[in-house]
Amino acid sequence: MSETTVVEAKNLDLTFPTNDGPVQALKDVNLSIEKGEFVSFIGPSGCGKTTFLRVMAALETPTGGTITVNGVSPEEARKSRAYGYVFQAAGLYPWRTIAGNIKLPLEIMGFSRSERDRRVKDVLQLVDLEGFGGKYPWQLSGGMQQRASIARALGFDADILLMDEPFGALDEIVRDHLNEQLLALWDRTGKTIGFVTHSIPEAVYLSTKIVVMSPRPGRITDVIDSPLPRKRPLEIRDTPEFIEIAHRVREGLRAGHGDD
Repeated sequence: MSETTVVEAKNLDLTFPTNDGPVQALKDVNLSIEKGEFVSFIGPSGCGKTTFLRVMAALETPTGGTITVNGVSPEEARKSRAYGYVFQAAGLYPWRTIAGNIKLPLEIMGFSRSERDRRVKDVLQLVDLEGFGGKYPWQLSGGMQQRASIARALGFDADILLMDEPFGALDEIVRDHLNEQLLALWDRTGKTIGFVTHSIPEAVYLSTKIVVMSPRPGRITDVIDSPLPRKRPLEIRDTPEFIEIAHRVREGLRAGHGDD
């Protein structure tokens, strides 16, 4: 493992016990994620994309193989506040303002009031929500709520940001706008991002590395290192290079189905 390796999974398995017998969610997963990479996980529903993200976050425990985050176990990484996690739904408390929602983990972690205020101001600026800290979640659009959720995950300045389909429920126009903003945020902060999506264009547009997964049991069928430049206008989606990568992702998804 190199000094820049953030996540290292080797022969990772995860089997869930159920009333109908064991269900293997992940099988023999091997993957390295380097510092500063934007890695998207794509595959059919139930293929283990979210499960792998949750293993990284110590929200699930593998039943075989090994995984390290920053060279330590996911549990130790969680205790050291190595990552922020953004769920599919914004999950904001309706009785707290946007600033109050962002402050909540900082309060739990024991940051001083002045430090909480400073961090809230900084992350609201990062996600282009300046002036909205005093609003309540129901006063914001769905896209703005998701940006607030990202701000909350950024509040304690973790080096890793894990995002589980954060834009899946949004319309295409809003999604495009947030994809642009997320790329700009990644460029400014240099964070390592793990991102789950069902959208081929979204995976290709955002990522430096695309991990294609098969139907259950979740295996990796392809890992694609993107040759696209770091600065990516939306128009890049019409270029031959973009279309070629999207074609390879599609082929990887087909190959995964063919293994069943």
